[in-house]
Amino acid sequence: MGKITAICISREKGTPKSRVDKAELVAGHGIRGDAHAGGGHRQVSLISREKVGAFTSKGAHGAAIEHGAFGENLVVSGIDFKTLPVGTILRTGAAVMEMTQIGKECTAPCQIYQRMGDCIMPREGVFAKVLKGGAIETGDELLYERPYRAGIITASDKGAKGEREDISGKTIMEIIKENGYIAESYSVLPDDRDLLETEMKRLCDSGSIDLLLTTGGTGLSSRDCMPEATSAIAERLVPGIAEAMRQNSLTITKRAMLSRGVSAVRGKTLIINLPGSPKAVRESLEYIISELSHGLDILTGHDGECAR
Repeated sequence: MGKITAICISREKGTPKSRVDKAELVAGHGIRGDAHAGGGHRQVSLISREKVGAFTSKGAHGAAIEHGAFGENLVVSGIDFKTLPVGTILRTGAAVMEMTQIGKECTAPCQIYQRMGDCIMPREGVFAKVLKGGAIETGDELLYERPYRAGIITASDKGAKGEREDISGKTIMEIIKENGYIAESYSVLPDDRDLLETEMKRLCDSGSIDLLLTTGGTGLSSRDCMPEATSAIAERLVPGIAEAMRQNSLTITKRAMLSRGVSAVRGKTLIINLPGSPKAVRESLEYIISELSHGLDILTGHDGECAR
C-alpha cells in the first residue's frame, strides 16, 4: 500500500506541472484539467517519492526538486512501481487505474537532465490509464493488485486443423482481460489426452500462469477427454467450481447436466474446464470469475484469510 504525497497538473502544454491539493480522475482520460490528459494508454504518470528523494540526494549540492518537475501527475510513497508488472491495478478511493507502461524514451534532455546530468523518469516513472473515475486528494491511500496470469487451452480436432474458428477461446480471452487478468498463453489442441496432459503439466509446472482455463472436450463424445486429462495431472480437486457452473447453467438449459467438466489444482495453478460453446463459456465464466481472485489469493499465498 502506498500514499499519494503530491498531485501535479499542467494547465497548458509546454508548462511545468504544479501541485494541487485535490483533483478528479476521469475514466479514459486522466486528471481533469491536466493539459496532457487524453486518450491512449499514457493518461496518468506516476513516480515513487522514495526514488525522487534518492535522486535528489545525489544531485548538485543536494538541491531540492519540486514535485511535478519530472512531468509526473502523482508522487506516491511506499510503492516501488518498477517492481510491478504492466497490468497492475491501482486503486484510490473509488478510482481505478491500470499500469500500462514502465519508463519512457525522452526525445530531448529535459530541464532536470540539463541541471543534474541525469533524469529518473525514463527508467522509474510509470504510466496508467483510468478505468474508473473518482476524486483524489493528497494523503489518499493507493492500493495495488498484481494481475493474475491466465493460460487458455481449446480442445478441438477441427480447431487444431484450422477448419473451425475458435470463438470459445476468444470469448475466454475477452472476459479475463475485462476482469484484469493477463493472458499469458493460448493454444488450440486436438482432442488427444496425451497432448492435453503434456501441455497442461508444462504450463502449470513452468510457474508462468496462475489460472488455466480450458474449453471443449467436456461432453459425451468418444473423443471428449478434457476432464480425464485434467484429473490425471491434478494434485487436488476443487469440485465446488464445476458444481457452481453446472448449477447456474441448469437454470438456463437442462442439457447442462451432460457436461463433465472438472476443476482442480496443480502446484500453484487453478485449472477450470469450461464448456465448448461460446454461449456456455460466457454464461459459466462470467458467473464464477468474480470469486476466482480470492481463491487465487489463497492458493498463491497472497492472502491466508478466508474471511475479511
